[in-house]
Amino acid sequence: MAQSDFLYPENPKRRQEVNRLHQELLDCLSDSFHATNKLIGVLNMHLGCTLPSIEMKRDGTIKENCDIIIQAMMNIQKELQKVDEALKDKLEPTLYRKLQDIKERETEKIAIVQKVISVILGEATSAASAVAVKLVGSNVTTGIINKLVTVLAQIGASLLGSIGVAVLGLGIDMIFRAILGAVEKTQLQAAIKSYEKHLVEFKSASEKYHHAITEVTNTVKHQMK
Repeated sequence: MAQSDFLYPENPKRRQEVNRLHQELLDCLSDSFHATNKLIGVLNMHLGCTLPSIEMKRDGTIKENCDIIIQAMMNIQKELQKVDEALKDKLEPTLYRKLQDIKERETEKIAIVQKVISVILGEATSAASAVAVKLVGSNVTTGIINKLVTVLAQIGASLLGSIGVAVLGLGIDMIFRAILGAVEKTQLQAAIKSYEKHLVEFKSASEKYHHAITEVTNTVKHQMK
Protein backbone atom coordinates (compact mmCIF):
# COMPACT_ATOMS: atom_id res chain seq x y z
CA MET A 1 0.00 0.00 0.00
CA ALA A 2 1.33 3.44 -0.89
CA GLN A 3 2.11 5.81 1.99
CA SER A 4 -0.59 8.21 0.84
CA ASP A 5 -3.16 5.42 1.16
CA PHE A 6 -2.95 5.62 4.96
CA LEU A 7 -4.05 9.25 4.79
CA TYR A 8 -6.50 8.65 1.94
CA PRO A 9 -7.88 5.11 2.34
CA GLU A 10 -10.08 5.53 -0.74
CA ASN A 11 -7.04 5.98 -2.96
CA PRO A 12 -6.70 2.31 -4.06
CA LYS A 13 -10.32 2.36 -5.24
CA ARG A 14 -9.74 5.70 -6.95
CA ARG A 15 -6.67 4.31 -8.71
CA GLN A 16 -8.88 1.69 -10.33
CA GLU A 17 -11.46 4.31 -11.26
CA VAL A 18 -8.85 6.64 -12.76
CA ASN A 19 -7.43 3.79 -14.82
CA ARG A 20 -10.88 2.85 -16.12
CA LEU A 21 -11.80 6.42 -17.02
CA HIS A 22 -8.53 7.07 -18.80
CA GLN A 23 -8.73 3.86 -20.79
CA GLU A 24 -12.25 4.74 -21.89
CA LEU A 25 -11.10 8.22 -22.87
CA LEU A 26 -8.21 6.79 -24.87
CA ASP A 27 -10.59 4.38 -26.64
CA CYS A 28 -12.93 7.27 -27.52
CA LEU A 29 -10.03 9.35 -28.83
CA SER A 30 -8.77 6.46 -30.94
CA ASP A 31 -12.28 5.88 -32.35
CA SER A 32 -12.59 9.57 -33.23
CA PHE A 33 -9.31 9.47 -35.15
CA HIS A 34 -10.54 6.43 -37.07
CA ALA A 35 -13.97 7.92 -37.82
CA THR A 36 -12.47 11.23 -38.94
CA ASN A 37 -10.10 9.47 -41.32
CA LYS A 38 -13.06 7.53 -42.69
CA LEU A 39 -14.90 10.79 -43.38
CA ILE A 40 -11.77 12.35 -44.92
CA GLY A 41 -11.49 9.34 -47.25
CA VAL A 42 -15.09 9.79 -48.41
CA LEU A 43 -14.62 13.52 -49.03
CA ASN A 44 -11.37 13.01 -50.91
CA MET A 45 -12.82 10.27 -53.08
CA HIS A 46 -16.22 11.76 -53.89
CA LEU A 47 -15.98 15.55 -53.46
CA GLY A 48 -12.48 16.06 -54.84
CA CYS A 49 -11.01 17.21 -51.53
CA THR A 50 -7.33 16.76 -50.70
CA LEU A 51 -7.53 16.52 -46.94
CA PRO A 52 -4.64 14.73 -45.18
CA SER A 53 -5.39 11.82 -42.88
CA ILE A 54 -4.63 12.26 -39.20
CA GLU A 55 -2.69 10.11 -36.77
CA MET A 56 -2.76 9.85 -33.01
CA LYS A 57 0.32 11.37 -31.40
CA ARG A 58 1.35 8.61 -29.02
CA ASP A 59 4.06 10.70 -27.37
CA GLY A 60 1.76 13.72 -27.04
CA THR A 61 -0.74 14.87 -24.43
CA ILE A 62 -4.50 14.44 -24.41
CA LYS A 63 -4.84 18.12 -25.39
CA GLU A 64 -2.47 17.76 -28.33
CA ASN A 65 -4.48 14.84 -29.67
CA CYS A 66 -7.79 16.63 -29.12
CA ASP A 67 -6.35 19.58 -31.05
CA ILE A 68 -5.36 17.31 -33.98
CA ILE A 69 -8.96 16.09 -34.32
CA ILE A 70 -10.39 19.59 -33.87
CA GLN A 71 -8.14 20.97 -36.63
CA ALA A 72 -9.13 18.13 -38.96
CA MET A 73 -12.81 18.80 -38.30
CA MET A 74 -12.35 22.52 -38.96
CA ASN A 75 -10.69 21.65 -42.29
CA ILE A 76 -13.57 19.32 -43.13
CA GLN A 77 -16.09 22.05 -42.36
CA LYS A 78 -14.20 24.52 -44.59
CA GLU A 79 -14.36 22.08 -47.51
CA LEU A 80 -18.05 21.44 -46.98
CA GLN A 81 -18.67 25.19 -46.77
CA LYS A 82 -17.04 25.59 -50.19
CA VAL A 83 -19.38 22.98 -51.68
CA ASP A 84 -22.36 24.59 -49.97
CA GLU A 85 -21.48 28.02 -51.38
CA ALA A 86 -21.06 26.52 -54.85
CA LEU A 87 -24.46 24.82 -54.65
CA LYS A 88 -26.05 28.06 -53.52
CA ASP A 89 -24.42 29.86 -56.43
CA LYS A 90 -25.37 27.31 -59.11
CA LEU A 91 -28.88 26.33 -58.01
CA GLU A 92 -32.03 28.37 -58.30
CA PRO A 93 -33.03 29.78 -54.88
CA THR A 94 -36.12 27.56 -54.66
CA LEU A 95 -34.07 24.42 -55.32
CA TYR A 96 -31.36 25.44 -52.86
CA ARG A 97 -34.02 25.99 -50.17
CA LYS A 98 -35.29 22.48 -50.80
CA LEU A 99 -31.86 21.15 -49.83
CA GLN A 100 -32.22 22.84 -46.45
CA ASP A 101 -35.76 21.53 -45.91
CA ILE A 102 -35.69 18.57 -43.51
CA LYS A 103 -39.12 17.50 -44.80
CA GLU A 104 -37.86 17.09 -48.35
CA ARG A 105 -37.12 13.50 -49.38
CA GLU A 106 -33.45 12.60 -49.60
CA THR A 107 -33.85 11.09 -53.08
CA GLU A 108 -35.27 14.41 -54.29
CA LYS A 109 -32.36 16.30 -52.76
CA ILE A 110 -29.85 14.00 -54.46
CA ALA A 111 -31.59 14.58 -57.79
CA ILE A 112 -31.35 18.36 -57.26
CA VAL A 113 -27.64 18.23 -56.47
CA GLN A 114 -27.03 15.91 -59.40
CA LYS A 115 -28.09 18.73 -61.74
CA VAL A 116 -25.09 20.89 -60.83
CA ILE A 117 -22.52 18.77 -59.01
CA SER A 118 -20.61 17.97 -62.20
CA VAL A 119 -20.25 21.71 -62.88
CA ILE A 120 -18.87 22.21 -59.37
CA LEU A 121 -16.50 19.24 -59.33
CA GLY A 122 -15.69 18.92 -63.03
CA GLU A 123 -17.07 15.40 -63.05
CA ALA A 124 -19.28 13.70 -60.53
CA THR A 125 -21.29 10.59 -59.69
CA SER A 126 -24.53 9.94 -57.86
CA ALA A 127 -22.35 8.99 -54.89
CA ALA A 128 -20.88 12.50 -54.88
CA SER A 129 -24.39 13.98 -54.87
CA ALA A 130 -25.37 11.70 -51.99
CA VAL A 131 -22.31 12.74 -49.96
CA ALA A 132 -23.09 16.40 -50.58
CA VAL A 133 -26.70 15.95 -49.47
CA LYS A 134 -25.70 14.02 -46.36
CA LEU A 135 -23.03 16.49 -45.25
CA VAL A 136 -23.55 19.95 -46.73
CA GLY A 137 -25.77 22.13 -44.58
CA SER A 138 -26.99 19.10 -42.66
CA ASN A 139 -27.09 18.37 -38.95
CA VAL A 140 -23.81 16.51 -39.34
CA THR A 141 -21.87 19.73 -39.86
CA THR A 142 -24.06 22.24 -38.04
CA GLY A 143 -24.71 20.13 -34.97
CA ILE A 144 -22.83 16.88 -34.56
CA ILE A 145 -19.33 18.00 -35.57
CA ASN A 146 -19.66 21.30 -33.70
CA LYS A 147 -20.72 19.46 -30.54
CA LEU A 148 -17.79 17.06 -30.73
CA VAL A 149 -15.37 19.94 -31.33
CA THR A 150 -16.76 21.70 -28.24
CA VAL A 151 -16.40 18.59 -26.07
CA LEU A 152 -12.84 17.95 -27.30
CA ALA A 153 -11.90 21.56 -26.57
CA GLN A 154 -13.30 21.22 -23.03
CA ILE A 155 -11.35 18.02 -22.43
CA GLY A 156 -8.16 19.63 -23.74
CA ALA A 157 -8.64 22.61 -21.43
CA SER A 158 -9.36 20.42 -18.39
CA LEU A 159 -6.88 18.71 -16.08
CA LEU A 160 -6.95 15.74 -18.45
CA GLY A 161 -5.37 17.81 -21.19
CA SER A 162 -1.91 17.85 -19.64
CA ILE A 163 -1.66 14.07 -19.22
CA GLY A 164 0.40 12.23 -21.80
CA VAL A 165 -1.33 9.65 -23.98
CA ALA A 166 1.53 7.18 -23.45
CA VAL A 167 0.93 7.29 -19.70
CA LEU A 168 -2.49 5.78 -20.21
CA GLY A 169 -1.03 2.44 -21.14
CA LEU A 170 1.60 2.27 -18.39
CA GLY A 171 -0.53 0.99 -15.52
CA ILE A 172 -2.62 2.27 -12.68
CA ASP A 173 0.16 3.59 -10.42
CA MET A 174 1.80 5.57 -13.24
CA ILE A 175 -1.50 7.17 -14.21
CA PHE A 176 -2.31 7.90 -10.59
CA ARG A 177 1.06 9.59 -10.05
CA ALA A 178 0.51 11.69 -13.18
CA ILE A 179 -2.79 12.88 -11.76
CA LEU A 180 -1.30 13.55 -8.34
CA GLY A 181 1.39 15.61 -10.02
CA ALA A 182 -1.30 17.98 -11.23
CA VAL A 183 -3.71 18.15 -8.30
CA GLU A 184 -3.72 18.02 -4.54
CA LYS A 185 -4.61 14.60 -3.15
CA THR A 186 -7.69 16.06 -1.55
CA GLN A 187 -8.90 17.25 -4.95
CA LEU A 188 -8.65 13.84 -6.58
CA GLN A 189 -12.24 12.85 -5.93
CA ALA A 190 -13.52 16.09 -7.47
CA ALA A 191 -11.18 15.58 -10.42
CA ILE A 192 -12.55 12.08 -11.04
CA LYS A 193 -16.09 13.45 -11.05
CA SER A 194 -14.99 16.03 -13.61
CA TYR A 195 -13.47 13.31 -15.79
CA GLU A 196 -16.67 11.29 -15.59
CA LYS A 197 -18.67 14.30 -16.77
CA HIS A 198 -16.34 14.91 -19.72
CA LEU A 199 -16.37 11.24 -20.66
CA VAL A 200 -20.17 11.05 -20.69
CA GLU A 201 -20.33 14.09 -23.00
CA PHE A 202 -17.50 12.77 -25.18
CA LYS A 203 -19.15 9.35 -25.56
CA SER A 204 -22.49 10.89 -26.48
CA ALA A 205 -21.03 13.29 -29.04
CA SER A 206 -18.68 10.63 -30.41
CA GLU A 207 -21.46 8.07 -30.88
CA LYS A 208 -23.57 10.55 -32.86
CA TYR A 209 -20.54 11.47 -34.97
CA HIS A 210 -19.74 7.82 -35.72
CA HIS A 211 -23.39 7.09 -36.54
CA ALA A 212 -23.55 10.03 -38.95
CA ILE A 213 -20.38 8.93 -40.76
CA THR A 214 -21.69 5.37 -41.00
CA GLU A 215 -24.87 6.74 -42.59
CA VAL A 216 -22.79 8.63 -45.15
CA THR A 217 -20.65 5.61 -46.04
CA ASN A 218 -23.70 3.35 -46.30
CA THR A 219 -25.41 5.85 -48.62
CA VAL A 220 -22.31 5.97 -50.81
CA LYS A 221 -22.20 2.16 -51.01
CA HIS A 222 -25.88 2.12 -51.99
CA GLN A 223 -25.36 4.72 -54.72
CA MET A 224 -22.40 2.84 -56.15
CA LYS A 225 -24.29 -0.45 -56.56
